[in-house]
Amino acid sequence: MISTTNASSPRWFSTFASVAPNLDIEPLAAPVTSQADIERVVKSLSRQPSDALIVVGDSFVEIPATRRLIVELVAAQRLPTLYGLLSFAADGGMICYGIEHLDPYRHAASYVSRILKGEKPSELPVQQPTKFRFVINLKTAKALGLEPSATLVAAADEVIE
Repeated sequence: MISTTNASSPRWFSTFASVAPNLDIEPLAAPVTSQADIERVVKSLSRQPSDALIVVGDSFVEIPATRRLIVELVAAQRLPTLYGLLSFAADGGMICYGIEHLDPYRHAASYVSRILKGEKPSELPVQQPTKFRFVINLKTAKALGLEPSATLVAAADEVIE
């Protein structure tokens, strides 16, 4: 599911589409701009028994009401879903892999310090997130009739039971 309000969505999907065939995955872009779009996408995907959903993180899907709606809809449709935002795990998301949200802010403080000491902002390097977390919600997986492998569970940074 890709929010068209996110300017980086086309690049993210292009990257995903280029590696998907190596994983025997057929990517399907599902652009959304509203909660009605989300309902339509989830219902259409649930009709395909082999489908799963990836929800890419952005400001639209991070809205608490939208986030809860997505989790509720995929649970009702029994649709396995991977989320790019860790906040989905606490709401019942099955598998989440994403950055620690506070980590970029911690790095920003050092940039402010460097700028206040005279460095030019244009000369500072762009920093990418370095801290990622993998969370599995076993309660949700079991409700969907799925049993994640012991290897997958052992690889998780956090397991919600």
